[in-house]
Amino acid sequence: MKSRYSHVITLLAAIAAFFPVMAVDYLLDSYVRVRERAQLQQSVDALSERVQATAYDAISSLRRILADSPSLCTPTFISNVHRQIEQSLYLKQVLVENSDGVQYCDAFGRQVSYSPLSESLSIPGHTETMSVVKLGDLEMPVLKLTQSFGASRMVSAFVPVLASEADGLLNGLKATTMIRLSLTNGMPIVTVGDASAYDGRSDTEFVFAEAFAGEVPLRTESAVPFAMVRADYADLDASFTIVACLMSGAFLVLALQYVRRSQLPAFDLERAIAAGELKPYYQPVINLRTGALSGCEVLCRWEKKSGEVVPPGAFIEYAEVTGLAIPMTLSLMQQVKNDLSDLCREMPELKISINLFEGHFRDGTVVEDVQAIFGDSPISFRQLVFEITERRPLDNSIMANSVISGLHALGARLAMDDAGTGHSNLAYMQTLGVDIIKIDRVFVDMIKPGTTQVPVLDGLISMARDLGTEIVAEGVESEAQALYLRARGVVLAQGFLFAPAIRVGPFKELAHALNGQGKPLELAASAAAA
Repeated sequence: MKSRYSHVITLLAAIAAFFPVMAVDYLLDSYVRVRERAQLQQSVDALSERVQATAYDAISSLRRILADSPSLCTPTFISNVHRQIEQSLYLKQVLVENSDGVQYCDAFGRQVSYSPLSESLSIPGHTETMSVVKLGDLEMPVLKLTQSFGASRMVSAFVPVLASEADGLLNGLKATTMIRLSLTNGMPIVTVGDASAYDGRSDTEFVFAEAFAGEVPLRTESAVPFAMVRADYADLDASFTIVACLMSGAFLVLALQYVRRSQLPAFDLERAIAAGELKPYYQPVINLRTGALSGCEVLCRWEKKSGEVVPPGAFIEYAEVTGLAIPMTLSLMQQVKNDLSDLCREMPELKISINLFEGHFRDGTVVEDVQAIFGDSPISFRQLVFEITERRPLDNSIMANSVISGLHALGARLAMDDAGTGHSNLAYMQTLGVDIIKIDRVFVDMIKPGTTQVPVLDGLISMARDLGTEIVAEGVESEAQALYLRARGVVLAQGFLFAPAIRVGPFKELAHALNGQGKPLELAASAAAA
């Protein structure tokens, strides 16, 4: 048996030794996709930032005009308009009109000729609205940023969508590249290149990138046929093949050594997700003042068919690296919906915390997933809390802010997990719009019997108060810790003092016991009465 096993290992190592030669095209294709997409993404991001800057400049100019003008269409108002046009790189015109289109005055004392190209859209976080129009003889479409003034009048600032010619967008890119600027509702505004090839694609592969202009409802997308960019790397094929052949001999030895020494667990996570082996466990969150159940944090456990339960620390990082964290979270959310719908209908104030990963804030589809799963569910969006970890930064700030704004728009809240252990600071948390700060157990562990002061923990609590956020303490394991936290105004806590992460059946029993439908658990009741 041992000899047969050795033969299998040797055969696998021999195959692996020739893998570099066989994988040249695959690796080169992957390299081309990553490199070209990064370059395309850089161009798209830069364009989105320019469009965003143009829109925000118009909004700022419009606000300064209205702030400095006690009334409209007066000499003071016109003077303020001229000043802003002179100071702005983009502002072309300012118009006062009513909802019927009757014009009262403009920057240059003439009738402003414009025609709408889109409906008026709101800008999240702003009182202004935005539409796309054609202004006079300008070939480039124009953004019309409008602010209501009084009951019937509107003041609008006009800025070109792009400050340069559209054809200049392809500078430095392949001739076959397509760039399209559109509203988030799908209406195209500016298109450069042949978009029909991309829109009508069947088996043709494209390198694709997109970006959003912050809170402004504009999207930029760009695509180029993969075959066109791959042709530029033909010379690398020969070089890669030579290097791969030289590596084969050494790789055989390294592969055998890896097989002997590797102690990495064999993961079959994708199959486990499809088979429903990843189950939600619910760790109760307790109100330290009342002893009632406030909600829970959803934690993942891998229940294998053999009966083995794998804790999340053994596979979560692997799931993040491989991108499986996204389908794993979808599966958990669907199970949470099935498990807790009845309980959430009975207890409408119950909060459910679900962990998100950095990949969710790059993928951007999580908002649609949440809406699709919980939209028609007894679990309301306001009962959902989505946790992000402080240990890893959110690199794509535009997409991250878009996801966070989308979750907030649904009514869900955002929690910063592992607070105090990562890279962030007060300004970072304010930028993200965090609603809840979860204090990591490493700080709670500093509370010992008889402790009267923990400066680091007290500083975190003070920071959370300055932010105006709710606080949840994690890892509470002793009555002394619960008393210390409650004395400093921390109301919510979770940890082994109350209960570990448990399956849905025991969790429901606990919920009914603690929230007045049964006899409260002795441990939670003693913590509340202390």
